[in-house]
Amino acid sequence: MLYFSRWKALGIVLTALAVCLCAIPNFFPESTVKSWPKWAQRHLVLGLDLQGGSHILLEVDSNSVRKDKLDQVRDDVRRVLREAKLPYTGLSVRADAVEVRVSRDSDWPTALTKLRELSQPLGGLMGSSGQRSLEVSDAGGGLFRLSVTQAAINDRIRQSVEQSIQIVERRVNELGTVEPLIQRQGLDRILVQVPGLQDPTRLKELLGKTAKLDFRMVDNTVSPDQASRSNVPPDSELLMSAQSPKQPYVIKKQVLVSGADLTDAQPGFDQRTSEPIVSFRFNTSGARKFAAATTENVGLPFAIVLDNEVISAPVIREPITGGSGQISGNFTVQAANDLAILLRAGALPAPLTIIEERTVGPGLGQDSIEKGEMAAYVGSILVIIFMLLTYRLFGLFANLAVAINVAMIFGVLSLLNATLTLPGIAGIVLTVGIAVDSNVLIYERIREELRSGRTAISAIDAGFKRALATILDSNITTFIAAAVLFYIGTGPVRGFAVTLGIGILTTVFTAFSLTRLIVATWVWWKRPQSVPI
Repeated sequence: MLYFSRWKALGIVLTALAVCLCAIPNFFPESTVKSWPKWAQRHLVLGLDLQGGSHILLEVDSNSVRKDKLDQVRDDVRRVLREAKLPYTGLSVRADAVEVRVSRDSDWPTALTKLRELSQPLGGLMGSSGQRSLEVSDAGGGLFRLSVTQAAINDRIRQSVEQSIQIVERRVNELGTVEPLIQRQGLDRILVQVPGLQDPTRLKELLGKTAKLDFRMVDNTVSPDQASRSNVPPDSELLMSAQSPKQPYVIKKQVLVSGADLTDAQPGFDQRTSEPIVSFRFNTSGARKFAAATTENVGLPFAIVLDNEVISAPVIREPITGGSGQISGNFTVQAANDLAILLRAGALPAPLTIIEERTVGPGLGQDSIEKGEMAAYVGSILVIIFMLLTYRLFGLFANLAVAINVAMIFGVLSLLNATLTLPGIAGIVLTVGIAVDSNVLIYERIREELRSGRTAISAIDAGFKRALATILDSNITTFIAAAVLFYIGTGPVRGFAVTLGIGILTTVFTAFSLTRLIVATWVWWKRPQSVPI
């Protein structure tokens, strides 16, 4: 156990040195680190509880999800019946169901079969849960009712939350914030924590907008004044302008091109008027649809609709076939930039409502840091004194190994660009105790071997060898607990689990590689006849 080849010893020292060097960027100002090479800029990020920031809890609008699901079912019913050439009347949404009446009684069995095909199994590709998306019933007289199950609504909400998390993450990252925490909470909620952001106003504006962009035609068959008196055509709707003073528009419901076909959106300035604009570009499919729509409607106004508000309604002067265009609407520079961010990130599948908001000031975080540092200093000093008094020279070896162990923890966390929180600091402090405990087990085993009459070198070798199983057993069980905390827990619990897990790995490395190498070097150099322990 005390023999190390030259290459093995060199490998242990270089590994410890390389990992410790990864922690160096944490001791320099951010402005200095930015001038370093990209690979050397990885460092720890202080969490919300240490540097302050914004905490926002969002909730997906379940009513909107339910409405979208019912609208989808209604459209599917219309498509299926038309493809089967089955005449119908009264297709509508009532409460949580879609109703349709098939005209000919001879078509009722066929219609029921076709409609039941719309009901899909939930719980995976094989439908292992036994639940289905729709309950199709025959109400008699050719009336069929398709009810959306609660399981289908919950599944749709889950999908909406997962999609919203990705879109929210893109929107927050576009702001240039550092290491935001975005994660799911419960069935329909999303937690957003942005360290260092003290004014969340702009963030709330970006997160609160669905950013559903549509290109539609303006309905010229009726004036806005007539439409406002409840004379809106069935295939149109009355929408207001986004800018003040509010102006009504009658807009056709048919979407010519949707925002889902956008591939890019960038803020800029109009070369003629110098006003802020947003330039956009479509994908191949969107460019083809946009070219066809503008070719067929030259001379007619079309509307750019964002979240059911008309941004602008220009007249199509000529076909637009290049797959790109621009949006103007009396924007400010920041409004144009925010709109570009929203369009690049994509539209949310359902509106998000802010149900909780907290802003943590940097003073509270600084107080936590100072108290955490004080606790770490006092605890470390007491540990150092105890080890020196109890094990003398070997206590010095243990203190050196523990110091390198802590530096390696910070090095690994920096390499991972991890976010350090108060529970994470608690995990590091706990790791110090675990690391010292490993050395105590080894040294007490050496003492027992000396009492049994072994020579100094033989006792040291046997102490390391026979303490191995005990230390591995205790650290493996603790590592399993940390892994369970990481996979089951959320937020601060996971931060604690990460630092604890990394600390256990570095503890095993230092206890059985670094400490053993230090002791082996001392034995080779001194050739002791007794052990100062």
